[in-house]
Amino acid sequence: MLKQELTLKQVQKLSPLQIQTIKLIELPVQELEQRIRKELEENPVLDDDVPESKDDTDDDNQPREISLSEIKDDDSIPEYRLRVNNYGKDERPQYNTFSVKESFTQSLMEQLGFRNLSEHQYNIAAFIIGSLDDDGYLRRDIDSLVDDLAFRMNINTDEDEVLEILKVIQEFDPPGIGARDLRECLLIQLKGLKQTEDVTNARRIVSEYFQEFSNKHFQRIMSRLGLDETEMKAAMARIVKLNPSPGGQIDDSYNDQAQQIVPDFVLELEDGELKLSMPRFSIPEIRINKKYADLLMEASTSSERQKKEAATFVKQKMDSAKWFVEALKQRHNTLLSTMQAIVDYQHDYFIDGDESNLRPMVLKDIAAKTGFDISTISRVVNSKYIETHFGIFPLKYFFSEGLENQQGEEVSTRELKKVLQECVDNEDKHKPLTDDQLVSIMNEKGYKVARRTIAKYRDQLGIPKARLRKEL
Repeated sequence: MLKQELTLKQVQKLSPLQIQTIKLIELPVQELEQRIRKELEENPVLDDDVPESKDDTDDDNQPREISLSEIKDDDSIPEYRLRVNNYGKDERPQYNTFSVKESFTQSLMEQLGFRNLSEHQYNIAAFIIGSLDDDGYLRRDIDSLVDDLAFRMNINTDEDEVLEILKVIQEFDPPGIGARDLRECLLIQLKGLKQTEDVTNARRIVSEYFQEFSNKHFQRIMSRLGLDETEMKAAMARIVKLNPSPGGQIDDSYNDQAQQIVPDFVLELEDGELKLSMPRFSIPEIRINKKYADLLMEASTSSERQKKEAATFVKQKMDSAKWFVEALKQRHNTLLSTMQAIVDYQHDYFIDGDESNLRPMVLKDIAAKTGFDISTISRVVNSKYIETHFGIFPLKYFFSEGLENQQGEEVSTRELKKVLQECVDNEDKHKPLTDDQLVSIMNEKGYKVARRTIAKYRDQLGIPKARLRKEL
């Protein structure tokens, strides 16, 4: 039997202003600039032109901030202007965010142009170059290249011809380009060197005993090749100087991941005091376009239908402008409050940048200090950077979990990693420390850590296992 019932339910909905604020909080300064530019293009009520007349400013030459909520259909429009002037007076120019260096592909194609190849061979070579990974390796098998050349480029070829042209590309700079694996990459580079005794030995090691070389079984290699320790060290010295990622030597302007960072915050140390600011850079100052306000005022006293419709349109745009400007204000206040809380929490660290002074800190700690939700803190921290007197850092850098030492004090995991790195740096490379030995040393230093914790931190620091750290 069907039955209808009425139920009351409380549902929390975000207002347009809250939604707008959440979206803006997530944006770093570069993306914020783009977002404001986009809003300026889409909403004619907003304007970023700075007035030339002094009549538009107050006696103190500062913009007068008036809430858009004062504007009503039945009110006269005051001489208003609203500018988002909530960034520091930083007059430094905007940072460049891209480079114009020659790209990886351009460099190879330029070298290809100097080779005496037929049009058919040139097209195959260009396709191979386009198939290289960012690090300069060709990781696609030759069969696939032959098939793709036939189906996608209508070029009929075979494996032998593709391999022949690949060898031409492998002669290009930087050495090692076009290799299909690390072994071939190292051999190409060794082949291009003057063939001294140490280079010849290095080529034999890489060519005949690459697996043993990878596993650092040096004694086995020395025994099989009849090398003494001096000869082995000389050969190894040649190998370690080779570049395992030749493509990384050329900057690709069209796929440039190392773009210059624009900091969202600037922290300065003046007379022993920390001063935090949010530089404006190229963020435009927003105000209301007066002609649309005049249109709204005129329409409010008119009975003409078209003017009423225009007024409705302008009112909608006014509301949108109000939400956007207020969201920018809230973003500024939220970011500044959060960053100030982080600076206060990590005060000793920010004085001199000593990692040992970096306290354990999680999102919950800053949420408690600011009164914001943890999700809000997470959005603030994400993709934001701060410029300090000792470097530029992502905000995530200052967050780390804590562990207790033998005195029962909580220490940052970053401090533990620093001590672990020092232990590995100072070890005897002939007999690298195992994870169990590292646990013992850390315990002696007063840090209670388990073996799995050492292994975890070692991986995070990019430190190989003891066997792979062994040197002659």
